[in-house]
Amino acid sequence: MTRNRIRIAIAKGRIATEASDLIKESGFDLDEVFNSRKLRLQNKLGSYELILLKASDIPLYVQEGAVDVGIVGKDTVIESNHLVYELCELDMAYCTLCLAGPIEPVKLENGVKVATKYPRLAQQFLTDRGIKAEILSLSGSIEIAPLINLSDYIVDLVQTGDTLRENGLVVYDTFLKIRPLVIVNPISYRTKAVAVRNFIKICERYGVT
Repeated sequence: MTRNRIRIAIAKGRIATEASDLIKESGFDLDEVFNSRKLRLQNKLGSYELILLKASDIPLYVQEGAVDVGIVGKDTVIESNHLVYELCELDMAYCTLCLAGPIEPVKLENGVKVATKYPRLAQQFLTDRGIKAEILSLSGSIEIAPLINLSDYIVDLVQTGDTLRENGLVVYDTFLKIRPLVIVNPISYRTKAVAVRNFIKICERYGVT
């Protein structure tokens, strides 16, 4: 790609859907973005190329320079610990990372089992509270873990809390507010500075004020 063109990855699902106005303003056809099977799409001016990716993969793609810019949840960026620049936080797709468990929980003390998709963040949260827990790393269906005695608690993203309530779980602590971050490859930030800045200006119109 030339210095006048950048490749952008956006997390599939809720973030991509809520970022539809941003995507449209960047010159992409929304029908093509959301209803075609294309893996790579170009905007009308040919200045941006868009790829929809699984959220957990985006920080690696950005770090390695396969894409120049990524839009993905703050939780994913922190958990991945990849080398990227964080340039902008978007005011959309808001949720929180919470500690949750049964209505009558096991006492939160050394030795408790905590199931999560975010082992790094969960470990840091518990360590900050002086608790040595056994962290169980899962990739899905976190809510079921304490219901069938795999874990005592869970650490997971909460949007409305409906899924927790339907499964007899409650939130005990909220420790990280999550919105999408715009992240950039450090080399692209220097070598494609003008193109990156132009895209960031669009993102800032949807940023947290």
